[in-house]
Amino acid sequence: MSELVNRLFVTPTSNWMVQLFRYLFVGGLAFVVDYGLLFVLTEYAGLHYLASATIAFIAGLTVNYFLSTSWIFRSGAVIKNKVGEFVVFALIGVVGLILTNVLLFLFTDVCGIHYMVSKLITTALVMLWNFFGRKLILFNEKTTEAKTE
Repeated sequence: MSELVNRLFVTPTSNWMVQLFRYLFVGGLAFVVDYGLLFVLTEYAGLHYLASATIAFIAGLTVNYFLSTSWIFRSGAVIKNKVGEFVVFALIGVVGLILTNVLLFLFTDVCGIHYMVSKLITTALVMLWNFFGRKLILFNEKTTEAKTE
């Protein structure tokens, strides 16, 4: 049992299934930040839900970046410069933000679903884009190996 826990939570890995498992944990924490801020900024600060979603998404992105680079994708970054790495990470996140806002608008304004329920549906869809986008574009071990050979 401790070997499994060690493999899932401690040992650096390039196994995409283990990374996806870890990404769900990191994504969960980033989601709590994102979802919580969405609610607080919309309900208590009086911001429009799309403005709140943008601010909340950026906060979640920042949490996600630091945990992703220190725990999930510890090796294999295509870009070795940390600023460049963050820029690409953020650009993938910006695509996620655009997807988030488009889907939130569609689910909320077009389909009439409450914005908090829309956010749950949207998060699941955008999480898949974010993980695979980052895994295949930024933290692609094959690309890194080809550059170092």
